[in-house]
Amino acid sequence: MGEGILRLGFVDVRVTDLEAARKHYVEVMGMQETARTDEMVYLKGWDEYDHHSIVLRRSDRAGLVKMAFKVHTYEDLERLENQLREYGASVTRVSKGENFSVGEGVRFRLPSGHTMELFVEMDYLGKALPQVNPAPVPDGLLGVGAPRIDHLLITADKPHETVDFLMKALNFYMSEKVVESEQSETPIAAWLFRSYTPHDIAIIPGRDEGLHHFAFWLDEFNDLRKAGDTFSKYDVPIDVGIERHGITRGQTIYYFDPSGNRNEVFTGGYIAYPDMPVVKWTADQLARGIFYFNHRQEWIEGFTSVTT
Repeated sequence: MGEGILRLGFVDVRVTDLEAARKHYVEVMGMQETARTDEMVYLKGWDEYDHHSIVLRRSDRAGLVKMAFKVHTYEDLERLENQLREYGASVTRVSKGENFSVGEGVRFRLPSGHTMELFVEMDYLGKALPQVNPAPVPDGLLGVGAPRIDHLLITADKPHETVDFLMKALNFYMSEKVVESEQSETPIAAWLFRSYTPHDIAIIPGRDEGLHHFAFWLDEFNDLRKAGDTFSKYDVPIDVGIERHGITRGQTIYYFDPSGNRNEVFTGGYIAYPDMPVVKWTADQLARGIFYFNHRQEWIEGFTSVTT
């Protein structure tokens, strides 16, 4: 797994009030602002070493502009570009600096219409901790103090097409999927990974190009509880939580940024390996799969249908 796609590199999202969004991600989530223009804000977590993992972009509506995944080497990038073209994708080269502080890469669209990019290099800033004899946590963290981004979940009109694309053209592995019945194999929804977490990206039914959420990793359950306290203190609109997923086994709170983009703080789960057998959930148990604590069917419709 050391070759090819390594992990989610950054998400580029639209926000309707750039300053309100900056305050949310810096003062509530505890992200570090690394650069800023009149139209964009760049952010990273304290345990991230690349220049940014979130780009906030001023717009008249919320939603996802693009997602970018980091690739191990330029040889991997070329190989993946060839795979994408063989799969029928229209691929565009991205020049160095076209994305601020990011090296050259490639851009293409998923069958769901989402824009995805692959890159190898980003300017290195380092973590908030020293590389020699570091403490576990840096001093002076604000709010939640989120160490890093973790994954994103997108919606697609035909999820199985995007799942197939990600697995065949980009070598993603599947950890879990939702199917119609125990005898079915075609995924209604799926959780895919390239790192060692249960998912770096997930795809559920919905409109094409939709963003359900992007998520921040927290190290332990007590951090999740602290995050809930912080959201209450700052009147952050909470969608669901504290909850536990059956799918991925993670513990979670879902909430919204000031523009209406759904965020998640996530902890727990399991280590995923490429050779692990895929966990299958049947559609009749989806409520339990998403909300293991409170699997009430009426929650599902609003939770999965509200996207940006």
